[in-house]
Amino acid sequence: MTYCVGIKLKAGLVFLSDSRTNAGLDQISTFRKTIVYEKPGDRFMVLLSAGNLSIAQSVREILQVEKMHEDPEQEPITIWNAKSMFDAARILGQAVRHVYQRDGASLKAAGVEFNVSLIFGGQIRGESMRLFQVYSAGNFIEATAETPYFQIGESKYGKPVLDRVLTPDTPLNEAAKCALVSMDSTLKSNLSVGLPLDMVVYQADRFQSDQVLCIDENNPYFHMLRTSWGEKLRQAFDDLADPMWQNEPTDVPLLNPGAKSRALKKIQTPDDKLI
Repeated sequence: MTYCVGIKLKAGLVFLSDSRTNAGLDQISTFRKTIVYEKPGDRFMVLLSAGNLSIAQSVREILQVEKMHEDPEQEPITIWNAKSMFDAARILGQAVRHVYQRDGASLKAAGVEFNVSLIFGGQIRGESMRLFQVYSAGNFIEATAETPYFQIGESKYGKPVLDRVLTPDTPLNEAAKCALVSMDSTLKSNLSVGLPLDMVVYQADRFQSDQVLCIDENNPYFHMLRTSWGEKLRQAFDDLADPMWQNEPTDVPLLNPGAKSRALKKIQTPDDKLI
């Protein structure tokens, strides 16, 4: 499995993915799930992938040569000459459908589900940044101010911190830190997600990025973050007051103040022992 997150802010974009794949407990490998498409000064795009590795790799290869023929008299549209990120996302969706038409029947006959999820975002000169999540059918949705991030793969463990921290006004460095905490929570709870990590941070209107990095177990910042987050989370938990009940005198707010307790049905054994 995998975990990928893409974040869209007013200040820029943040992308993060792990690199673990597995086909059973004894078939664990490392494959990159992040690819950057960059034409400095003109466009910067990032693709994250989760799901069946062979499908994802096929989509990535086809995307670079896939063309969309909107007008037979005009030059075919590719991700390299698309005028908008929406058109680039349409080409990505078309690449997904291309792979399905080519391999879907064979995969089904072999008992393999056509399963791929993608996060695709970036900026093309002439428009603002955009972020999309693309599904196995080639359709997609776009991030909004109310939902400024997308997750694919093992998303449930890292979602709470994203919901609590991220807003469109979050600074890029804080968003990158939040993404790493989200990833750490996932690494802690799911063995199918693993190091190294690939991170891309893009500043709005630059059309290139020098913040493309690989994070492994020896990275001092990530090691500090993992240790500090665990310690501070435990400290925050310990600082919370224990629950207090109606019959206990306390200045701490009661667990359920002013509400009538709901009696539970008691089932007793013949010798009057509760079970």
